[in-house]
Amino acid sequence: MSERAVGVFRSLRFFNYRVWAAGAIVSNIGTWMQRTAQDWLVLTSLTQHSASAVSIVMSLQFGPQLLLLPVSGYAADHLDRRRLLMFTQAAQGALALGLGILTIAGLVKLWHVYLFAFLFGCATALDSPVRQTFVSELVGDPELPNAVALNSTSFNLARMVGPAVAGFVIASVDTGWAFVLNGLSFAAVLVSLGFMRKHELRSGPRATHVRGGFAAGFRYVWARPDLKATVIMLFLIGTFGLNFPIFISTMAVSVFHVDASRYGALSSMMAIGTVTGALSSAHAGRPRFRSLLISSAVFGAGCAVAAIAPTYWAFGAALVAIGIATLMFLTTTNSLMQLSTEPAMRGRVMAIRLAVALGGTPIGAPIVGWVADHAGPRWAILVAAASGLAAAVVAARALAAERGRVSPAVGTEE
Repeated sequence: MSERAVGVFRSLRFFNYRVWAAGAIVSNIGTWMQRTAQDWLVLTSLTQHSASAVSIVMSLQFGPQLLLLPVSGYAADHLDRRRLLMFTQAAQGALALGLGILTIAGLVKLWHVYLFAFLFGCATALDSPVRQTFVSELVGDPELPNAVALNSTSFNLARMVGPAVAGFVIASVDTGWAFVLNGLSFAAVLVSLGFMRKHELRSGPRATHVRGGFAAGFRYVWARPDLKATVIMLFLIGTFGLNFPIFISTMAVSVFHVDASRYGALSSMMAIGTVTGALSSAHAGRPRFRSLLISSAVFGAGCAVAAIAPTYWAFGAALVAIGIATLMFLTTTNSLMQLSTEPAMRGRVMAIRLAVALGGTPIGAPIVGWVADHAGPRWAILVAAASGLAAAVVAARALAAERGRVSPAVGTEE
């Protein structure tokens, strides 16, 4: 194996990370199968191509990130992360199986999907900050950026496979089986957690329980200009830009008029870009704030191109560029916020990151869904383009302010 390849995959030399990565790739494929099948079920079987219904599902699924922020941040900083992950992963598996059984039996209604999306979102809200901070226990801080990028690579390799498999399952058998397969996939993560060498986990300092600990997390972020700018950028892109289930499904059904398999292929095309972006981040060294400026600008430009794409394949090509920018942006925010945060505060800071990035969905998704229904999917994607360009402006202002703080005084008398 080349020296470059060894550098990209260096976190795999840790046993616990190898076990974790093996279980995660299986579960991630199942997760993308469920996301694809869920949007297709709502858009084509339970409604008459309603983008607003898809946006409600997204709001219910991601809203708990904000709703449960005090609980999720506390749990990530104070509880045993490995044990908590076993609970949240098992809960998500059970919910996926439940929705699958209802769908296969022909009993599923739109309100069932809403309910399961909310419950799944509650489990994910507890799971996500713990899962992200748990990575530092697997590899330690020096390799944290590489491990975060490899996690993103795994998630987006699954994004290439999962939607395509879901499209095949939907066309060949039934939508419900995609949910069932996702439920079974969580067993891989539970097995990997059980096989870990506990004595090799790198547990850092844990926060002590004090009153006002939740508010302290917000004060900590807001007192740091770099973290504050990052959070604002995450809000803009997370709220109005990361609504790909709406963008891709409505363009596939309403503009290009394709079937389930070609709809799934669009998500796989985007995954080509996200995998490329994740691998680039894995090879890179310590993350820099300037990368946020570049990636957010490219995200905005890519969405603008996608909005005017004349053909199915041109739209797919634009999704590749958007995927690269999205992953570089998200991976950089993850690594920067973890590495620049005190270990005892990491859980709360990462919970805030996720709450802002995903918790804005109940605000943005209905707006984007309404635009897609009333003005058309292309205008909805232009909303995402505007969010990326606005985030780039925030990054540019933050960098200019930083240069102003570190520049030596000019014209002072000695």
